[in-house]
Amino acid sequence: MLLNKKTIAILILIAAAFLITNRWHFNFFKEQTVQRVNDKNTNPTSKELQIYFLDVGQGDAILIKTPMGKQILLDGGEGQTVLEKLGQYLPLTDKTIELVILSHPHGDHLGGLIDVLERYQVEEVWLTGVVHTSSGYLEFLNLINSKKITAKNIFACGENKPTGCSDEIAVENNMKFKVLWPRENLTGQRVKEINNISMVLKLIYGNNSWLLPGDLDSAAEEKLIRDSPEYLMANVLKVAHHGSSSATSEEWLKLVSPTDAIISVGKDNDYGHPSLRILNRLKRAGINIWRTDELGDTLTESDGITINITSP
Repeated sequence: MLLNKKTIAILILIAAAFLITNRWHFNFFKEQTVQRVNDKNTNPTSKELQIYFLDVGQGDAILIKTPMGKQILLDGGEGQTVLEKLGQYLPLTDKTIELVILSHPHGDHLGGLIDVLERYQVEEVWLTGVVHTSSGYLEFLNLINSKKITAKNIFACGENKPTGCSDEIAVENNMKFKVLWPRENLTGQRVKEINNISMVLKLIYGNNSWLLPGDLDSAAEEKLIRDSPEYLMANVLKVAHHGSSSATSEEWLKLVSPTDAIISVGKDNDYGHPSLRILNRLKRAGINIWRTDELGDTLTESDGITINITSP
């Protein structure tokens, strides 16, 4: 069957459109693929240190995202709230946490970490090694063992410098933890006051620093004031024990001399935290107060020179 001129013209137009469309799509995807690869290789990490003080109710959980892309979780609150927060601030495809730190084995710091160990690939855990017989703590230790996670008992050197102690632990370039407390190897030891063996760390990045004292109470606070006053100064203070009146003395605040204080605390909690006495003490010292029960998650970002604080 012979085709008329009109039909031939239509067929030529269709063929031309097909060739142009396919060529355009080919070049588009090729260029986009190259752009994605280049983007990935150009700036794989940020120069900013991000520290999230997570709102996990009446408990502590601090997520640290380092400039080189490491992820550190200090305490995990109680229950599964911390998993929701990690899902919010970490990529869905990233299931690796380089370091988990347990300040002390009370449920409002420990509970969420059990779920984290089960759901994430945790490369290393720091703890004090103190004996505590709660079912949660035993489950936590069993998970570390069964998953063959590297575990380190962390304690400061002090004057005696016992074997295995650490004064400073480098995280990456220009960033380190200074270990202030406890000052003895608590592995296998039972203690009466668990709060007072809270691991106290000072995170230092460039010229900026954060003092993270867990639930430390006045007895241990006084020892640090007496023995290590020169190491306490920090730009940001995580207020100990959720703002309890049993910590954060006036002398402590004078030595730390922070510009900002962050209180991790649950709304309408049964303990009356934070104490009105502590809030007034912080206000008299001219310190900016950030409360997770009022503001939710609190983010501190630093380039090593300045710190910016927001509620994301």
